[in-house]
Amino acid sequence: MAAPSGSEHGKASPLLRPEIAEFLRHLTDERQLSPNTVRAYRQDLSELEAFVDDYLGRSDWEWKDVDRLALRGFLGWCRRRGRSKRTAARKLSSTRMFFRFLHQEERISANPARAVRAPKIERRLPGHLTSADMTAVFEAAAERAAQNTLQGARDLLILELLYGSGLRLSELHGLDLTALDRRSGLVRVMGKGRKERIVPVTRSAFAALDRYEPRRQEALARRGGSAAEKSVLVNARGTRLSRRSIQESVRRSLETAAGAHGLSAHALRHSFATHLLENGADLMAVKELLGHVSLSTTQIYTHTTRERLLRVYRDAHPRSR
Repeated sequence: MAAPSGSEHGKASPLLRPEIAEFLRHLTDERQLSPNTVRAYRQDLSELEAFVDDYLGRSDWEWKDVDRLALRGFLGWCRRRGRSKRTAARKLSSTRMFFRFLHQEERISANPARAVRAPKIERRLPGHLTSADMTAVFEAAAERAAQNTLQGARDLLILELLYGSGLRLSELHGLDLTALDRRSGLVRVMGKGRKERIVPVTRSAFAALDRYEPRRQEALARRGGSAAEKSVLVNARGTRLSRRSIQESVRRSLETAAGAHGLSAHALRHSFATHLLENGADLMAVKELLGHVSLSTTQIYTHTTRERLLRVYRDAHPRSR
């Protein structure tokens, strides 16, 4: 069967089939996935639909007509267009979820996606900083915060919450003051899939919050004295700080103090997990702190601790040389 024609990035059907639209509503309303995640599913499934149109050579097909060979053809189509193995694997994951939904809704008698192998992907160690690097980053941030500017005080608080509590960028962006409980030393955050979790907050984070709060109040006053803004992080106009501004704050801090170029806010979360494990934290505890659903997601951080142990062994044991 001829491969689908179209641009390098593939055609997307202008109108999605009703089953795809229904699945996307299911992801939005019932599973409460983020808009960005739902958009990714929409893109993947619209490309799958366009592929099947060309693969079957007709437009009157039904999902029960799509078999394992067709789905393997879809992966081949992705590779021929230069998509990485990781991207192809993500598209297969979206396809599996969709066909599982169709099967559960009894739209198809069997799920052909279950029999399709995903491309083998080499698991990459996430970017992170050493403990010494983090010390340098916080020392520099504390010096800037001592100047008592909104940006300086806010930058320190951002670092304290991302590294000290292992928050995701989206969790910090959406964080409200009411979620922070000083008495218990905990913060309640809304994670992926709108799953709530509670994680510890360091004393130094609360100290940074105390330093930052007067500057935050000044920003709110410039907005006209409104106390309705509950966001922890605000900009000079007194409105919630954007994700892009948080990323820029982290990038600036990491490059200035540690010379770490190209690392994002997520590198602080990776550093949080790595340093906990390096200092003997239980893997299951780290999994809960990170809010991972699967332990295998957390286990990637054990690679770095194994490397460290090997270095210690080679340096210290007389028979290792």
